Amino acid sequence: MNIFKKMQQVKSKMAEAQAEAQKKIVESSVGGGMVRAVANGAQEVIEIKIDKQVIENDDVEMLEDLVLSAVNDALRKSRELMAQEMAKFAKDLGVPPQLLGQM
Repeated sequence: MNIFKKMQQVKSKMAEAQAEAQKKIVESSVGGGMVRAVANGAQEVIEIKIDKQVIENDDVEMLEDLVLSAVNDALRKSRELMAQEMAKFAKDLGVPPQLLGQM
């Protein structure tokens, strides 16, 4: 098999693996569950839930901190998820994960 043809197949399979990983979701909950952020594998925040108790306290600064913390943690988890999925894909191919970043 031609090396270029093989590279095209690998790229195609990698795109499929990335698309599947982007469909997965991760969640972060902070402040004892008062604020929850959900992100997908594409590093998009798709949901934020805020407990009414936080709003009733009229502590805007605390709410801002909780939302920021939940979103950042959800995005971190999303990046980790994508890295794990790509590492699994690389292992299945028998190549170092760093090589996939060059395709």
